[in-house]
Amino acid sequence: MATVEPAPLVKEQLAGRLRDAIVEGRLRPGERVSEGVWAREFGVAQASVREAINLLIAEGFVVKNSGKSARVTQYTAQDVERIYQLRGALEGLAAQLAAAAHADLSALEAALANMESAQQRGHVRDLIASDLAFHLSLGQASGNPLLAEALSRLLRPLFSFVLLRMIETQESAAKWAPGLSRHRQMIDLIRDSHPNVAKQFVEYCVGRFVEAAHAVWWPDANPRRRSHKKEQP
Repeated sequence: MATVEPAPLVKEQLAGRLRDAIVEGRLRPGERVSEGVWAREFGVAQASVREAINLLIAEGFVVKNSGKSARVTQYTAQDVERIYQLRGALEGLAAQLAAAAHADLSALEAALANMESAQQRGHVRDLIASDLAFHLSLGQASGNPLLAEALSRLLRPLFSFVLLRMIETQESAAKWAPGLSRHRQMIDLIRDSHPNVAKQFVEYCVGRFVEAAHAVWWPDANPRRRSHKKEQP
């Protein structure tokens, strides 16, 4: 007898629809997520929407301070800089562990192939989704489930924000070409080099990624640009 897969819980279905609304820009960064409004939109009880919002809070897509309404996560330039500091440390460790374990890197290869295809087609959404898949696969390749989970919680809302910023700034997929070559180097070094070399290179790449983000989205907040301005007479 065939096994019947259980239907997703209502709160999980609603969380998925709210997540889609965030990624698609119907809920903007910093915007209030009203339980009553979305309960009417979805035709469900307000308590179900509250449970869905709690799932998104756990994933990092939504934040809620004590006594205040839930809002879509919004990052400042400083927030992004701090996230990338942590991201560099986590992904560097993941690369080190994957290299030491001679991990299967086929998922990273597939994600990179999808990134290259999306970049050539100029499809921003597919590019971001494939880029996220690459870095989540790196976490999985580490063999440490706690590290993989930490990266997932950090990266999923971050990449949602990246997509929104790319849409807002009308950044084209063509600008990601240099980053694709670095992703290829990551795979090669994890496969063929000393674990410490792989770790250091991935940390370096993450630092370059945040520099590129600052240059496009917050040119006046870029750390290097700030330092250059200070050095000017």
